[in-house]
Amino acid sequence: MPQPRPQRARGSGRIVTKAVLGRSRLEQLFQEGCAKIRLPDTFSNEMEAILINSSGGLTGGDELEWQADAGEGTSLVVTTQACEKIYKAAAGTAAVTARVSAAPAAKLHWLPQETILFDRASLTRSLEADIDASAEFIAVEAVLLGRQAMGEAMHEGLFRDRWRIRHGGKLVHAEELRLEGNIGELTRSEPVLSGQVAFATLLYIGPLAEALMPKIRAIAGFSGGASAWQGKLVIRLSAPDGFTMRKMLFPIISLLRNGAPVPKVWNL
Repeated sequence: MPQPRPQRARGSGRIVTKAVLGRSRLEQLFQEGCAKIRLPDTFSNEMEAILINSSGGLTGGDELEWQADAGEGTSLVVTTQACEKIYKAAAGTAAVTARVSAAPAAKLHWLPQETILFDRASLTRSLEADIDASAEFIAVEAVLLGRQAMGEAMHEGLFRDRWRIRHGGKLVHAEELRLEGNIGELTRSEPVLSGQVAFATLLYIGPLAEALMPKIRAIAGFSGGASAWQGKLVIRLSAPDGFTMRKMLFPIISLLRNGAPVPKVWNL
């Protein structure tokens, strides 16, 4: 008899904003499967969307797809309810895809909380963004290799991360990250992570890229670096644990957001 197929999590969510009387309002909202989107009240022009994976985590064969489009003149902040947990995969690879866009004079801040990779996890993730030449864009992706506070570490597995960012119709940022096999040994290598188990990439596209770079470097110190050119600021961070990483992420994100704090769910 054929073996029954394991149950897999599937989810798809989309949010689109529009400007109404100078405020960011909802134009479209779609959610399916384990993908949920919640919209807490805000007291400004900004709209905040909280992405929720109701399955509680991902494993091999699970799929999540998100789409966020900031309409002309709107401000949209997208975050997650909690850290996304990627568990041991018996077979297959979990896939998370995000496609975002920002129309003219819009602000789109993609600020999910950290992704936690457990031992023998397998994840392929991608971020594609289409940003108008007059829009502002912030993207943050942080990763923890296990939960050090719980005595958990990632020794083996797979993690692939793909970014494609277009600004004014031109490809301005592309990167590919692949950690595979004996990740514990690989990340102990000095050119990789030198034993650090938390790392993050932040991208800012906007008029303040060059001006913000010295302040960002002062916060990161020897734990990261920042480079700016042609209106783009790229920041790399690494830390021995998630708590230390957050102590850098909070002030850096606030600087990129012109003094606005991280979304409140980050503190819950």
